[in-house]
Amino acid sequence: MLHTFLISLAVLALLSIVLEEVTHINKAKTTLFLGCIAWITLFIASGSLEKSKLVATELNENLLEIATLWLFLMSTMTFVAYLNAKGMIQVLVQKIFPQQVSVRMLMMQVGLFSLILSTFCDNVTATLVSLGLLTTFNLDKQMRRRMAVLIIFAVNSGGVALITGDVTTLMIFLGGKVHISELLILFIPAGVSVMILAILFSLKAEGQVSTTPVEQNYHTVDIVIGVIFFITIILTMVLNVLFGIPPVLTFLFGLSVMFLVGSTSKSNTEEVQVLEYIRQVEFDTLLFFLGILLLVGMLKEIGTLHLLTEVYGLYNPSISNFFTGVGSALLDNVPLTAALLKADPILTTAQWLGLTYSVGVGGSLLVIGSASGIIAMSKVEELTFVSYLKYVPALLLCYCIGYGLTLFLANHIHG
Repeated sequence: MLHTFLISLAVLALLSIVLEEVTHINKAKTTLFLGCIAWITLFIASGSLEKSKLVATELNENLLEIATLWLFLMSTMTFVAYLNAKGMIQVLVQKIFPQQVSVRMLMMQVGLFSLILSTFCDNVTATLVSLGLLTTFNLDKQMRRRMAVLIIFAVNSGGVALITGDVTTLMIFLGGKVHISELLILFIPAGVSVMILAILFSLKAEGQVSTTPVEQNYHTVDIVIGVIFFITIILTMVLNVLFGIPPVLTFLFGLSVMFLVGSTSKSNTEEVQVLEYIRQVEFDTLLFFLGILLLVGMLKEIGTLHLLTEVYGLYNPSISNFFTGVGSALLDNVPLTAALLKADPILTTAQWLGLTYSVGVGGSLLVIGSASGIIAMSKVEELTFVSYLKYVPALLLCYCIGYGLTLFLANHIHG
């Protein structure tokens, strides 16, 4: 009875996201409300002080994960908010992309840019920077929405080929299931599937688009802060691989350097102090994450994720991996992957690579299935849960192609 009630809360949260356009109630408010109700229910239903202490321990673990993500998001979004306000992202785009380009070519370039960027830096940063591209081009609503969907798929795809790009890839690598040289194989299916999606989205797209002219009014300090952002991304990867330093710590350090540089070099014409760019971070996004992760933590606590690992073992691993990826569109892929690693199924290298691809890319099938999708939904006004659904057939097709190509290459090389 308790489990049914708690699962119904998670379903209700999903419905509140789907029906946001009808109810006009912000999804961050509903998910946070239902997430808190779920954990309060767990405490009330514990029945004894000892059991409530166990629930408290699980909640603290859940909150630690959330706090880590919150701080990481906050620091990344502050950097991007600053560079965006200074026009630095627009200037970078104008240097990389031609001033006038066909919509079809732009679609290819944006997909490739997002794919490569997300390979070397985390999905959050890659999504924020890639979405910054959209503001520099004069795109209509439908095309901007398509571009946003492509960015979500490309960012999730790029993250699977290197341990710096996706948490689940790092988890599977640290579990000793795959080597870095084997992960590099995933570049090919990831790249092919993204390019196919870009082609599908650009079939009916015609005409040219031009970049919005940007006045280059930035100062030396802005360039320095841009360099700090880039160095922070590089250091995040290097320090994590060499010393196991959590990415959030490196990013907070980079943010502190940004604040110190800003405070010593603030010009008289500066309207907003560097520190105040934190206020430009959309806390709706952070609250939405908080609500979603509270609900996922609750599902983990009541054993729903463990149940999924048992179902996983009933079928051929190649089939189970495919549907695990589809399932990660509804459930967070991190606890899902953690549960599977704990179960320690006996898989071949090809099957572990298949799992790495599926849990990394499968979240793209729904807009709420990945951090990239949630950020995009909060940043792109035209992108909602319902409007995203019409792209699911194309996304599923590209996911299937990518997964099939992963198994083919992995079996061919390790066969």
